[in-house]
Amino acid sequence: MSTASAPTAPAVPQAPGTLRAGLAHPVALVRWLWVAYMTPGRPGRPTTQLELRWIYTAWLAAFLLKMLGSSWDVSWHFMWLRDDLAPPHLLNTAGTAGVVILVLFHSYSGYGVDQRALRLMQVGIGTFLVAIPVDLVNHRINGLDITSWSPSHALLYLGTAVMLAGALRGWWLYAAPGRLRELISLGLWLFFLENTLFPNQHQEYGVLSLEAYEAGRTTAEPSLLDFAAAQGQSPTMFMLPVPSWVHPAWLICAGLLSLVVARKVVGLRWTATVVAVVYLGYRGVMWLGLVAMGFPPSVLPVVLVVGAVLIDVAVTRRIPGWAAGLVVTAGVYGTAFPLEMLGLLPPWSWWSALPVTVAFTVLWAAVDALAASSWLARWRTADEPVVAPERVAV
Repeated sequence: MSTASAPTAPAVPQAPGTLRAGLAHPVALVRWLWVAYMTPGRPGRPTTQLELRWIYTAWLAAFLLKMLGSSWDVSWHFMWLRDDLAPPHLLNTAGTAGVVILVLFHSYSGYGVDQRALRLMQVGIGTFLVAIPVDLVNHRINGLDITSWSPSHALLYLGTAVMLAGALRGWWLYAAPGRLRELISLGLWLFFLENTLFPNQHQEYGVLSLEAYEAGRTTAEPSLLDFAAAQGQSPTMFMLPVPSWVHPAWLICAGLLSLVVARKVVGLRWTATVVAVVYLGYRGVMWLGLVAMGFPPSVLPVVLVVGAVLIDVAVTRRIPGWAAGLVVTAGVYGTAFPLEMLGLLPPWSWWSALPVTVAFTVLWAAVDALAASSWLARWRTADEPVVAPERVAV
């Protein structure tokens, strides 16, 4: 009886110990990465903690480029006519290219993901890439289409959210518990929140742009205003194109709900507050930079911090969602009232408070029910292919 020996894979060399060491020789680094890691494998392939750190730091870098490009893009569209090759689009495209490379890497090598995480990444980037030509066609047909609330843009947000869910799952499953795991998770949740709240920036820029236009000191270039007029659109139609209930409904039912999930997943006492504060800090820094370059300003949704603090307190004290949703929504609307009166928020429809409260309470209660279900226990387990036993030759 003899045992057939399976071919052994070549030993994978150790990754560079520091980012500086790798970036000092980028060409050599890329060659080394290709030889060491671009080998076929299945999801769940053994990955060291150092390798995981490099992989998911690359995810953070790619999404940082995307976030910088998209933030600049909103302000750009309130000043200039749309251009496919505008600098913000190119910056966003660089980040998207990084994400595509990472998804291809995970798909081919199997490092750092289970099957569910990889599937989410693939579906997400697939949706995003399909949305790009759809959006281009939409702009060719509809011309200006400055609004963030178009169907083609919704596909872009959805694809980004799904691929981020895959990255969040892969990192949380395989990273060792500790400070680094929490920090990178917070970074990924920051990008998730930014992507979720991105459509609301249309109203946050639009309210100040319309105010400047009506005061005779418009921040939009004449070519943009002339093009809008030629399409039969008034400044109000493309600066504030959606009803005034949309901003509070989306901020609470989408933005704050994502912070509820982040708080429950990460588990740190002030998870929601930290993510919200860093998001607003980033928006503030971008505000300063863009205004310094002559681009239009926006208002900042500072009411987000109020909701985030209340979420952290509610989850820490184990207040059920059906009760916590009422308190959080009341706190946000109560804070928003004077801010809107001071022109520090887009217009809010105050009649929306009741339906938004009901919707947010139901959504939070659904999250609580899901957290207590057996489905979540199965979701927390890595979904890896079954390894076939070695064949024995006689």
